[in-house]
Amino acid sequence: MSIIITRRCGVTGGLVLALSLGGAAAFAQERALPAERGASVPHIDKRQDRQAQRIDHASASGGLTEREAQRLDKQQQHVSNVEDKVAADGQVTGKERARVRSAERRASRDIARQSHDKQKPASGQ
Repeated sequence: MSIIITRRCGVTGGLVLALSLGGAAAFAQERALPAERGASVPHIDKRQDRQAQRIDHASASGGLTEREAQRLDKQQQHVSNVEDKVAADGQVTGKERARVRSAERRASRDIARQSHDKQKPASGQ
């Protein structure tokens, strides 16, 4: 028999769920193996999508020149290539994950800088 207990977490104010021993054992059996868990990097794809949307939005609103947008798109492709390379062996180590995150952060920072640098596209565009 599993009992689910909910309570408010004092630090974040979010709900915390606690399961009885029966539920915890079932949960432990369903957990992914370390190799499977290590190869999973869904947050990278989500972040890539959000960054591509930011580039598209900034380009459409006139915040990016065509050259800046092309450079940022190329940088996004680099992050994707890094992701593919580190996941190629089926396991992403902590060091590899840090490398991908570093490339993501650099790309995000560049998007923000280029979007807000007050440069305007040429009047012919």
